[in-house]
Amino acid sequence: MKRQKGFSLIELLIVVAIILIIAAIAIPNFMKSKMAANEASAVGSIRTINTSEVAFASACPNLGFTGTIGDFATGAATCPGASGLLDSQLVTGTKSGYTFTLASGGATPRSAYTINADPLAASSGTRYFFTDESNMIRYATGGAALVTSPALQ
Repeated sequence: MKRQKGFSLIELLIVVAIILIIAAIAIPNFMKSKMAANEASAVGSIRTINTSEVAFASACPNLGFTGTIGDFATGAATCPGASGLLDSQLVTGTKSGYTFTLASGGATPRSAYTINADPLAASSGTRYFFTDESNMIRYATGGAALVTSPALQ
């Protein structure tokens, strides 16, 4: 009797079909998990920026809050006590599929700021986050969230 080595074509097709079925079930769940992780990272980054703003304003009372998120990178030149408040990735304004925009208004010392975190793409997240100097993080789902601060108007 001759022994056959290997698998038949039918057996290989069945295995491929099973793998495709498992992938069809797993990939949407993976995408949802990735979006949830991006949104959680965005909220954590907003908290970090809020804390950094308070630290910056405490270290540099003559300046108040920063004008933009990039000021955390250059703040060491104008205020030595404010260096290293944000990590180098967050200072660029983009992290974990979200874009962060920080804006301050008014004369120096600035007493108000706003932070928006918007997803880069629909696969990054579905919620738009925002906060202001009150440090309360809010979100919107339909589009870019706006903060209206009386001090910035």
